[in-house]
Amino acid sequence: MAEYKISAEARTEFGKGASRRNRVVGKVPGVIYGHGAEPSHVLIPAHDLMMALKTPNVLINLQVDGKSQLVIPKAVQREAIRGFLVHIDLLVVRKGEKVTVEVPIHVEGDLAPGGNLLEHVLNALPVETEATHIPEGVTVSVEGLEAGASIHAKDIDLPKGTSLAVEEDAVVLQVLAAQAEEPAGEEGEEAAEA
Repeated sequence: MAEYKISAEARTEFGKGASRRNRVVGKVPGVIYGHGAEPSHVLIPAHDLMMALKTPNVLINLQVDGKSQLVIPKAVQREAIRGFLVHIDLLVVRKGEKVTVEVPIHVEGDLAPGGNLLEHVLNALPVETEATHIPEGVTVSVEGLEAGASIHAKDIDLPKGTSLAVEEDAVVLQVLAAQAEEPAGEEGEEAAEA
């Protein structure tokens, strides 16, 4: 798992105007919380943060006023149109501590011939794992699966030290038969006349 080291600074100004001014100069406002401590407000360089967030469930070693804290992103707010970072909530974690995160599901293989469709019931798999060993994703093979087949959470191989944070019988992927449209015949013409 990748760990990014980012230097941040304590935030002293609050409010909409201050946040806008900071974003203009390339700094993203954020809040660090967890372990019963008072939340601390920080400013993080936008480019460094965007690069770190390219990795799902990234572990960030945040340097604030000479102190180092391990954090993971809990909530990221982006501007709706252009997608730039507006605000981030970071959760403090410690080595050896278990956290619940969602890891991406990667699908490999081809379905059985016949125009079947693969439906992703879950786009990410909720798991509980050690904060410093969060898997980057899980891989699921759908090779040869036919319509009606499904893959449950319990069927997915998880890395050592990782357990499911969802019901074992939860459907993750299912194969659907392709549905053909009925040709417009006499019934369609009658409905159009009415």
